[in-house]
Amino acid sequence: MNLYSTNTPALQTDFLHAAMQGLAGDGGLWMPKTLPRLLPAFFDELPQMSMADIAVRVMQAYIGDEIPTHDLEPLVREAFNFDAPLVRISDRIYALELFHGPTLAFKDFGARFMARAMSYSRKVSGTARDSRGDLCVLVATSGDTGSAVAHGFWNVPGIRVVILYPKGKVSDVQEKQLTTMGGNIAALEVEGTFDDCQALVKIAFQDADLANNVALTSANSINIARLLPQSLYYFRALAQLPAEARQNAVFCTPSGNFGNLTGGLFAHKLGLPVKKFLAATNRNDTFPLYLTNGTYHAKPSVETPSNAMDVGNPSNFARIEALYEGNIEAIRKNIAAASVSDEETLQTVVRVEKEHGYLMCPHTAVGYAAVERFLAQPEFSESVGIVLATAHPAKFGTVIEPALGKPVALPERLQDYVRKEKHATLIPNKYERLKEFLLTT
Repeated sequence: MNLYSTNTPALQTDFLHAAMQGLAGDGGLWMPKTLPRLLPAFFDELPQMSMADIAVRVMQAYIGDEIPTHDLEPLVREAFNFDAPLVRISDRIYALELFHGPTLAFKDFGARFMARAMSYSRKVSGTARDSRGDLCVLVATSGDTGSAVAHGFWNVPGIRVVILYPKGKVSDVQEKQLTTMGGNIAALEVEGTFDDCQALVKIAFQDADLANNVALTSANSINIARLLPQSLYYFRALAQLPAEARQNAVFCTPSGNFGNLTGGLFAHKLGLPVKKFLAATNRNDTFPLYLTNGTYHAKPSVETPSNAMDVGNPSNFARIEALYEGNIEAIRKNIAAASVSDEETLQTVVRVEKEHGYLMCPHTAVGYAAVERFLAQPEFSESVGIVLATAHPAKFGTVIEPALGKPVALPERLQDYVRKEKHATLIPNKYERLKEFLLTT
């Protein structure tokens, strides 16, 4: 698989090197030079394929012979040993449940594959440990990324994980998942926003002095090894749709850093039939404003009930722009966007639970409200909407319980985290403090 940097197209590498490096040396994101087209036979077979079967075929198409099939297939099947069921909520709207992995969030798909790909790369390259010590996976999280990465890499030999999260801006359950793993997982509680955490990570990757002393890589969706698996469940969704709806599906993706949407766009380039992509945001509406005005303006993030989407400067915008060669009309042709208020988010949680008996997290509610509004347009009157249900609602009980007026039961897996003691290091929003931690711990 050949990739180039979104900042310097002449800067190129292969998949395993990009996975280990995370961010390109010039600060850009690694982007595939070309995306393969899957054969029609693949789509004919799709309805009979399991999640793992789909994952093997699609990841082989992406990576080619860079990881031999006899190594790639068991790696993929181990990573994707859970499903993404499609659940019908109303006549025209489905939820693709992406929270059946170990940490009950969609980030499990990318994190589990990435951990195994990195471990494989270290093994085949003979660099399980270099002069700089263990590989350090540095990740900023607005909630679910951190816990998925922590679980995916927990006790993996030769790898340590450092997670940055914004103080007071993740749910209680999310924080416990981030801060109770122990072992090779360290959590840094940053006095700032998610955008601040993300900015600190980007500075670290461009610090030559740090690179000489610490073997850094990333685990956010800026890492291509975490991004590619996020295209897999779009195929799984289509496989579960009634045959008559498969050519008329609108995918609605709750969007923060836009890795999840980018995964869908990759799937579309591979041949997945999609009527339209709908990027659903909360009040952090940088992307909807871009589609409206034609100019991209990053802005400070604001706090909302759907905290994992509180991103004012989504990193993966660079990949979306590169995928469409900067042509905004081409982007508008495939992607629409909608912003949902805090009030509408919580009202949607309550209304859908009352009318359809389906309880959703606030991020999924943003997607449901957006696609419900979108499907009311005459040109989409024959379409069905698929909302990516990104996390189990119980992870956000403190947000949705006051609106519902009743408690939300915690699954046993989440109860195990809640009972544990938090261990995190509080740091100011200053790069010098992050660098000191990375060099001395």
